[in-house]
Amino acid sequence: MRVGTGYDVHRLVEGRKLIMGGVDIPNEKGLLGHSDADVLLHAICDALLGAAGLGDIGAHFPDSDQQYSDIDSRQLLREVARKLVARQLRVGNVDATVVAEAPRLAPHIPRMIGNIAADLGVAPARISVKATTTERLGLVGPGPSIAPLPAALLEAARCTRHPTTGSRPPPRRRRSCARPPSACPLRARGARSSPRPSHARAPSAAEGCQ
Repeated sequence: MRVGTGYDVHRLVEGRKLIMGGVDIPNEKGLLGHSDADVLLHAICDALLGAAGLGDIGAHFPDSDQQYSDIDSRQLLREVARKLVARQLRVGNVDATVVAEAPRLAPHIPRMIGNIAADLGVAPARISVKATTTERLGLVGPGPSIAPLPAALLEAARCTRHPTTGSRPPPRRRRSCARPPSACPLRARGARSSPRPSHARAPSAAEGCQ
């Protein structure tokens, strides 16, 4: 079991969309950033990477790299999920508190949870997003901004899946007895060696081992 925390803050400015948890929220101002500036997903990525001992989001998706300019941050979260699978880890739960004076986020939280759960390949019950304010005390800076503080718990996966395809390794087959049927006590009792049942499907890499 591994635990990680994250933190990020972005300023609200005019002329930008406000994207939070993959949800486009109607607002006169949006978050400033190199990507789509989804500050919630960025902080969650940091928490997951930290729990896995993989550093922070800037080390994997630097803002100096133009391929991440205006990128959908859900793509970054899905890539982090694949990195967890490669290290044989799965998401136990994510709990995020979003500090924001405005806009009101509560009506959009169910969709945020659905997006995050889908990208991490877990049930929505494993994801929690809450919103609060600082009672206009300016604790996250002098200007309008949004700052999430997530925590993430990772667990060891119970099986190994290919980090790209998400497929499980082939099932092992039990060894059959090399002795003649008449000399084998198992065969004499009618026992037969049979392969172990294979899994019904191969989930996506983001889903991880359940």
